[in-house]
Amino acid sequence: MTEQPQVVAVGGREVRLTHLDKVLYPGGFTKAEAVDYVVRVAEPLLAQLRDRPVTRIRFPHGVTGQQFFEKNTPRGAPSWLRRQTLHAAPGSDDEGKELDLPFLDDVAGLVWATNAGALELHTPQWRVGPRGGLRNPDRLVIDLDPGAPAGLDECARVAHLVADRLAEDGLSDTVPVTSGSKGLQLYAALDGKRDVLSIRQYARDLAHELAAAHPGQVVASQKKDLRGGKVLLDWSQNHPAKTTITPYSLRGRERLAAAAPRWWPEIEPGLTQLTPAEVIARLNDRGDPFDHG
Repeated sequence: MTEQPQVVAVGGREVRLTHLDKVLYPGGFTKAEAVDYVVRVAEPLLAQLRDRPVTRIRFPHGVTGQQFFEKNTPRGAPSWLRRQTLHAAPGSDDEGKELDLPFLDDVAGLVWATNAGALELHTPQWRVGPRGGLRNPDRLVIDLDPGAPAGLDECARVAHLVADRLAEDGLSDTVPVTSGSKGLQLYAALDGKRDVLSIRQYARDLAHELAAAHPGQVVASQKKDLRGGKVLLDWSQNHPAKTTITPYSLRGRERLAAAAPRWWPEIEPGLTQLTPAEVIARLNDRGDPFDHG
């Protein structure tokens, strides 16, 4: 028997749910469990999403099926979903076009997106103001991407090098986030006084400086023939057209995992990616590392 759609009230909004028994990950993790996860991590996840347009990667038939990126607000989106018309950032594939971008402001929005198969939520490093203006970046991100045979252990070692270098420039409150995929990201809060291109240039210079200082461990170039056994410092995530996996988002990989903010004492050899259940348990036990405990 085919499961019938149901309309549920979430925070005073109506959300239509379908196929909650659909298996999204090998091992049996269902859409109902994905919805339950985003509800349980809603507070810190919404804090990361706040005022950032959300690019979704949708997996309508689960992570082993076809996936697609979605920037614009889809047809059939609920009327209560906040949207904003913005010009695509310079350097993007959509440069010069107007985009109708959605924002996820509340638990209902998270549930709606998850029901649509949007397992991965990606956001830029800048926010949009109340009148639709693009603000300067309020965070810097360095993506640590290991080149085989390097892995998460090597990322952990390099993360400390990056954090120490950022601290020299006054960016001492960095938060590491295991990506739910191969590597991790480091986030540093910014005061919003510098424009996006100057932040991008700063991140580029920092990555190349560290690659020159630690040539056996670090690379700042995307060229595959240079990356083997090293950790790429992907500074390009600070480009105005780029987005990064949002902390606490699920990942659309066959191995069930989420992008998980971590505490610095954990960033050492033996570090692993975390499952949604582990993220929830840690959040309940210790709180959000972005709140500094």
